[in-house]
Amino acid sequence: MTTATRAKQLGFLQAINRAQTEEMTRDERVILMGQDLRANVFGAAAGALEKFGPSRIRDLPLAEAGSIGVAAGAAMAGLRPIIDLTVASFVFGAMDQFVSQLAKARYMFGGQATLPVVVRAALYYHGGTAGHHADRPYPMFMNVPGLKIILPSTAPDLLGLLKSAIRDDNPVLCFEDANLWGRKGRGPIPDADHIVPLGQAAVRRTGTDVTIVGIGLGAFLAEQAAAELAADGISAEVIDPRTLVPMDWPTIFESVTRTGRLVVVDPANRTCSAASEIAARVAEDCFDALRGPLVRVTTDDTHVPFSPALEKQIYPSKDKVVAAVRRTFV
Repeated sequence: MTTATRAKQLGFLQAINRAQTEEMTRDERVILMGQDLRANVFGAAAGALEKFGPSRIRDLPLAEAGSIGVAAGAAMAGLRPIIDLTVASFVFGAMDQFVSQLAKARYMFGGQATLPVVVRAALYYHGGTAGHHADRPYPMFMNVPGLKIILPSTAPDLLGLLKSAIRDDNPVLCFEDANLWGRKGRGPIPDADHIVPLGQAAVRRTGTDVTIVGIGLGAFLAEQAAAELAADGISAEVIDPRTLVPMDWPTIFESVTRTGRLVVVDPANRTCSAASEIAARVAEDCFDALRGPLVRVTTDDTHVPFSPALEKQIYPSKDKVVAAVRRTFV
């Protein structure tokens, strides 16, 4: 890798900052709202106050329901807000605004109002943050019509998906897996406008024997597992959905139809997870192609313990993914 290529590598926070800056430059209706943005406490709003001024960088009080309500009203009035809720667990404080207002308003008004709101929230699990900060709530919102959901696993995808989300006229929830923040981008980021369409999965690794669908950190674990399995002659195809709503079902179905096996790696709790929905849809649409059991690798249905030693055991891991793949061949 050359020095020039390394210089173009981005981490998650840099990708967020670049997406926001480019879109705010392109469209003066785009504004940032959230906690401690002007001071750039969380690192994703570097230089924004100086470049765009206080009228477009709005610090909000610690009131999640009020934040989402204000964003919905601002969007219906013609702005395009990006809301930084920081920790994903804080979405629970605004569930009524998410479900009853943000998701429904465009439909209830017969399309007379649009709600181009992007809500960013980081998944802070796997780091001793305990029960009130370590939730992975994205599957709950998959059940709410009217919301789009993105969950990138690489910095380039985060950049491109976030830009697409900001341009979308519907509310989009952007969940960012904090366990991946330290990973750099795959290859150079294009200097030109970098867009990743919503609803288009990425095939991270091609294979013929088993399909592994990985969500967020699960995509990274799936690639690790695929590399280990390859040494034993098992060819695993790794798919990263990137967008949970809308889901790229054709890419998943085509892969499973070829391989005949499916493992889904999802950091959310097992019951009613994204993995559950993927497994159910594959069972409905690809049943005749299956040659082994559908297996989910998820987080246990339990509260997140504060103890790092205990917490580590409840989440998906590379070894759990390898064991799950082997189970599909029994």
